[in-house]
Amino acid sequence: MPDKKTELTVLEAAGTAPGAAAEEFAVIDTALPAGGGISTDRTEIDQLKAERDQLLDRLARMQAEFENARKRAERERQADREYAACSVIEQFLPILDNLNLALKSTGSTHQLRSGVELIVKQMEEILRQLQVTPVPAVGEKFDPRLHEALGSVERDDLPDQYVAEEIRPGYRLRDRLLRPALVRVASNSKQTSE
Repeated sequence: MPDKKTELTVLEAAGTAPGAAAEEFAVIDTALPAGGGISTDRTEIDQLKAERDQLLDRLARMQAEFENARKRAERERQADREYAACSVIEQFLPILDNLNLALKSTGSTHQLRSGVELIVKQMEEILRQLQVTPVPAVGEKFDPRLHEALGSVERDDLPDQYVAEEIRPGYRLRDRLLRPALVRVASNSKQTSE
């Protein structure tokens, strides 16, 4: 057990007045090992500091590894997007070639028209393979989630608020709307007055 002088020195170093409560003395008495005193505490403190430094170093390394993994994943996502875009563009290149051939054609208007129709069919096939489908429009009930109304047309042959005319087709990619169909909506005065 340390003597009274050692206890006072420890209390002064800790910033505690010599007349501190008995509980603080009990804590100091149990904190100081018998015989070794403060020098043993120094080695423990040095060990704890070394352990802390090792843990901080490990933490810094782990944070760096995490940041590198995040950057690598972002680069891979970007490469995947570019690859996907390349594969889609590659499918449309033959269509571009065929359109250029059609422009260079010296055939009749009828031959040019049938050539362009074949190109349109080729384009529709590629879109179908990519799971892009047209939005149903003419004869369908007007749906503001799928259709964009350009105006209304007085029509007796269609129910009120049904699509009478498609100005520009709309398309979906699976269940996602790529672009709404631009339409004119039927206005049936006979049906609305009844």
